[in-house]
Amino acid sequence: MFSLLKVRGRSLHPDYQNGDYVLTARAPFPSGKIKAGDVIVFRQPVHGVLIKRVTRVFDDGQTYQVKGTQIDSTDSRNFGPVSLSQVSGKVIWHIRQK
Repeated sequence: MFSLLKVRGRSLHPDYQNGDYVLTARAPFPSGKIKAGDVIVFRQPVHGVLIKRVTRVFDDGQTYQVKGTQIDSTDSRNFGPVSLSQVSGKVIWHIRQK
């Protein structure tokens, strides 16, 4: 299943800017398993829906460390690892705003 989502905020700026769109795919992911460098969209219990880059895949293959590009981004440094069950999609296409 695919979803088109609008990026809100500056967490991955300048790569992903406020107002950009991303096309995400749910598991099983058409482009393979989630790996370091992939961008994922997930639900975090306290912060809601977030978009972040995966910086590490733990040995179980279903837990991820994520990080934003901004020094003050809310990411795994604040809330710990993200589990596959929290992931709503892996970004497979990025549509930049004009």
